[in-house]
Amino acid sequence: MNRYFTTARNCSFALILALAVATGCGEGESHNNNTNNVNNVNNLNNTSNLNNLNNTSNNTTPICGNGRIEAPEACDDGDLDAEVDGCPADCSAVDPDFACPEAGLPCVRIVICGNARIEGDETCDDRNTAPGDGCDDDCHLEAGWICPTLGAACVAERCGDGILAGFETCDDDNTGNGDGCDSTCHIEEGWECVGLTCTPTVCGDGQVDVTEECDDGNDEVGDGCAPTCKMEPKCADGVCVAVCGDGIVWAPEECDDGNNLSGDGCSATCTEEYGFDCVEIAPVPPAQIQLPVTLRDFLPACGTGARPTDTDTGAVAPFGHPDFECYTGDEIMSGNVEPLLDADGKPVRVPNPVTYSDAAFTTWFRSDADYNRTFSMLLPLTHQGNGVYLFQSAAHFPLDGLGFVVEDCGGGVMCEPVRVGHNFSFTTEIHYWFQYAGNEVLDFTGDDDVWVFINGRLAVDVGGMHPPRSGSVTLSTVAATLGLTVGGIYEAVVFHAERHTDGSNYMLTLTNFNRAPSTCASDCGDGLVASDEACDDGVNNGDYGTCNPGCTFAPYCGDNHVDTEDGELCDDGVNLGGDASACAPGCRSLGATCGDGVLQPANGEQCDDGNTLDGDGCTSDCRIVVD
Repeated sequence: MNRYFTTARNCSFALILALAVATGCGEGESHNNNTNNVNNVNNLNNTSNLNNLNNTSNNTTPICGNGRIEAPEACDDGDLDAEVDGCPADCSAVDPDFACPEAGLPCVRIVICGNARIEGDETCDDRNTAPGDGCDDDCHLEAGWICPTLGAACVAERCGDGILAGFETCDDDNTGNGDGCDSTCHIEEGWECVGLTCTPTVCGDGQVDVTEECDDGNDEVGDGCAPTCKMEPKCADGVCVAVCGDGIVWAPEECDDGNNLSGDGCSATCTEEYGFDCVEIAPVPPAQIQLPVTLRDFLPACGTGARPTDTDTGAVAPFGHPDFECYTGDEIMSGNVEPLLDADGKPVRVPNPVTYSDAAFTTWFRSDADYNRTFSMLLPLTHQGNGVYLFQSAAHFPLDGLGFVVEDCGGGVMCEPVRVGHNFSFTTEIHYWFQYAGNEVLDFTGDDDVWVFINGRLAVDVGGMHPPRSGSVTLSTVAATLGLTVGGIYEAVVFHAERHTDGSNYMLTLTNFNRAPSTCASDCGDGLVASDEACDDGVNNGDYGTCNPGCTFAPYCGDNHVDTEDGELCDDGVNLGGDASACAPGCRSLGATCGDGVLQPANGEQCDDGNTLDGDGCTSDCRIVVD
């Protein structure tokens, strides 16, 4: 017969409750199966008689740090360490960032910011602890942001709320255009925005403003910094040096999406970002493209109101230029320039009867305060369909009201009179970079001189003084001569001069010179978790515990949602088991808890009768009722 239990008619009611899962008190039989409950009670009996146990359980002051949860303790991890470990030194409450599943054992941190899971009082988790990206260093949502995909990058909640967020470069509290911050919350060309205030910038003042990539203090095109304050590629001997952010991909760039922002797939240094693929896809052709053009206004040395040249006795600057209004002609005269540009990227004169001298010619396309005034403008080419962009004007006078016709050369006399109602005597210079595809065509019509250089080599020669004449080049037919290779990046330069007051015609057509900036997107399925993906296991079939086809989390144990279809019986988001009906690891069963019929003294249980009912001697929180 069991040494602890014999037939007893007067056994304690509390003991009966503690043996609820055994045969019962008073049956007069021994029990050799030693179930957990019996053993637990045996252990209790070994310490003292039942009355002493009851008195101890109810009267002894709890000792924090003894590894037992004793009322009113909420936890006891067996130490009095003052460090933040989940259970404080007085055992009064469990830190909300921890779970303490087993008394006497260390508590476990359950709230970890940056692990792509919403835990505790977190409102977001974007897989990092950096503030300023929508989810702060404590994983709480920042104002003006939303985090639609758990574990992925947060984005701006909306444009126009006055909060700079996501890929916005400005937010002036409205969605209007033309005020410096456009309807998509990006800074417009020629503006800078600080806070809610946007102000115009001045390109050419030598100060590099927010939207400017450079500012060299001049209006020159082709000197590395365009008149629009954008960096220009530098090309020499058929080799172009990359400029990240210009929308053209060339070595050593891996991508170029036309901006210098990181986080959108193509970094600020034009390298593909982790988990993204970038390809060059021709965008929908814009209705218009605008080419920066440098114009230089000259004073003619011949004709009515002409200024003297620098060789005239007593002449003072600005000087009249002997190549303007001094020559006439009725037809094209080719061969006036060398077939290659010089080291500065300018045409080189060949002696001819319609230009004065080499020295005079060098000022045509170089700024020189003694001879010219320099201006910068944009030439608008409108889309005609089928990759064709056109600018055309039979009265091309871009410098009317500018330059020498409004400059006082002394005594209230303008340096140059207005001729036939316009300002003649000027040159233009346009630089354009393109990736050669083999189907490009350039057409030009104008008066007077026109030279087009591609890859530094003469491609169109319509020189001389003449009425409107046209020139055209189909690049595929002269690719070998120009040194062009499909896929290569090249520069096209159009030089033009208006030298006589018999009209001003200008037509430029670019066909298939479209640029194709990089379009970047995360490659869901490559096994790399990009910034806008929550997960990517390379399969993404949506199976339980894996990743969905759209690179979002599939159901998993720990998502705080009971997924019964996949066999989960519980999921409290922690799943460490222990007391308080906690879910056990694996989400398949509850951990040990009051009412499961298993006595857990370390967790503060004094009894466990297999239920959580009061009034039967063992309370709903597994405490013994003492009469």
